[in-house]
Amino acid sequence: MQPGSPDTESGRPSLAEAALFGCCPRCGERALFDGVVKFAPRCSACQLDYERFNVGDGPAAFLTLIIGALITGLAIWLDAAVRPPFWVHILLWVPITIGAVLGGLRVSKALLLIAEYRNKAGEAGRSE
Repeated sequence: MQPGSPDTESGRPSLAEAALFGCCPRCGERALFDGVVKFAPRCSACQLDYERFNVGDGPAAFLTLIIGALITGLAIWLDAAVRPPFWVHILLWVPITIGAVLGGLRVSKALLLIAEYRNKAGEAGRSE
């Protein structure tokens, strides 16, 4: 099986593809999210209950720190190389930072939920 191709046995997308597109871990429909980073309560196609998974916002702190470090490094490099006015930094780095954090949070939360489902690692005492 090639990376990025659907799982031939079950027809499911790969883990990376499912996380990137917000696919349901059971049926593969793009029904994982109800908003930008908010999970839907359940899959609209197969009715899998997403609320039984304990993903939380654990990835948020790591993503914010990692992306913040990268953006800060790039902003310092740009300032040293070109010396643009301050408003250019605001117009450039604020939207890039917001997009990177929200996009990264969406993918990482989906990745954790799908990994929990595939490894049957739900909360203690709950079953499907």
